Amino acid sequence: MKMAPGDPVLTILNADEMVVTEEDQAELRNKLGFDQPLYVQYGKWMFNLMQLDLGKSYMSGKPVIEELLTRIPITAELTFFAMTIMLCITVPLGVWSAKYVNKWPDQFSRFLALIGASIPNFWLGLILIYLFAFKLGVLPSSGIGSYSQIILPAFTLGFTFAVVYARLLRAGLLQSLSEDYIYAARARGVKEWRILWLHAFRTAVLPVLTIFGLSLGSFLGGAVVVEILFSWPGLGSLAVDAIFNRDYPVIQGYVLLTGVFVVLTNLLVDLSYYVIDPRMKRKEEAL
Repeated sequence: MKMAPGDPVLTILNADEMVVTEEDQAELRNKLGFDQPLYVQYGKWMFNLMQLDLGKSYMSGKPVIEELLTRIPITAELTFFAMTIMLCITVPLGVWSAKYVNKWPDQFSRFLALIGASIPNFWLGLILIYLFAFKLGVLPSSGIGSYSQIILPAFTLGFTFAVVYARLLRAGLLQSLSEDYIYAARARGVKEWRILWLHAFRTAVLPVLTIFGLSLGSFLGGAVVVEILFSWPGLGSLAVDAIFNRDYPVIQGYVLLTGVFVVLTNLLVDLSYYVIDPRMKRKEEAL
């Protein structure tokens, strides 16, 4: 952000509709610490961070933590519904494709995966807005406050990931169903649905969880685009506004929060292996 064009001092002064003079700029630059070397500015930010102080927004004057906390529930709501839609598409489509491998359901799954991997989030969102908001008029195109307003942004965010994860789940199921313990379960007369959901699915879902943890950054990046497109006032909208306004404390707080969220999610994914995969418990008992 320091290398990007633009000056937050001029942005702040213009936002307040003040006459910008050299003295005004120098005074505000000194107040914000911009007259000091970059490493000094960063060192002060790190020192304050150790005291859980992320500073104050240049534009609103509010603490950055307060700004983030007010937006987290809004983004969490969108993420929850997007992940719900993603699971509702991923699991049935992946299981259906593996059960009817190389048949028309599998071909249909491949077609959807190709579309999902090729269409950017913003383009899919624009198509959905055009069809359901302007042409049919059945869903609102933007805003927040009702469940009808979250359908289009949640589907836009969840669909592109769902079809890709469905192919990963299909590949994992095909590998699991070819294992010796599956043949042994069938030989014992275990019902097919128990074999699929209680045995094969538990091991097949592990690669999907791994990829989800690794691609969480892309998921959050997609949330930024979707929030801007559908005027959803979450963390993504806050970050974009902060970038345009050169609001450094808000940008740094957002990046830090995103990094912490990615690390914690990957940690939870790793811990979930122990719960989902019974083989890890057996390895531990063997040791």
